Amino acid sequence: MKHCGTQKLETDRLILRRYVSEDAAAMYKNWASDSEVTKYLMWQTHSSQEVSQNIVDDWTKQYFNNNYYHWAIVLKSNGDEPIGDIAVVHMNEEVSMMHIGYCIGRAWWHQEITSEALKAVMDFLFDVVDVSRIESRHDPRNPNSGKVMQKCGMKYEGTLRSSDRNNQGICDACYYALLKSER
Repeated sequence: MKHCGTQKLETDRLILRRYVSEDAAAMYKNWASDSEVTKYLMWQTHSSQEVSQNIVDDWTKQYFNNNYYHWAIVLKSNGDEPIGDIAVVHMNEEVSMMHIGYCIGRAWWHQEITSEALKAVMDFLFDVVDVSRIESRHDPRNPNSGKVMQKCGMKYEGTLRSSDRNNQGICDACYYALLKSER
């Protein structure tokens, strides 16, 4: 892999950019405080804007690492306010694999924004970072997350039973992946 850190990415409707400390209020308002958004995620709904602030401040400190990839999703028509999050949440250098996680505020569900963001990140990771495999997973009770993966060309690889934990407790995990050679 050719690590280069979180770079600004742009699509027709979106800007994917690094977080700044001032993003905490939008993060809290737009998705982190919403229990419907966090229902199938692995982190708890934020109880206050202070929680979001501490997390954003921690993330911004990581940008000096050239193997840290974490973007705020910004809708161009919405100014500079983040509406969601997408990041490499795990990587395995030995097999050139990155695992992507994402979430978006409920007001922007079912508009293909998450698919657009995921596609941009996948293209960047394949073309610039030279990753061989990109994967993601979702709780089968959250099929819309799987639809995002499918729209981006990821192939279903299987469901690992009782292999994960999220805000619903122990859960199954449906895995999807795309290899660079399959593009």
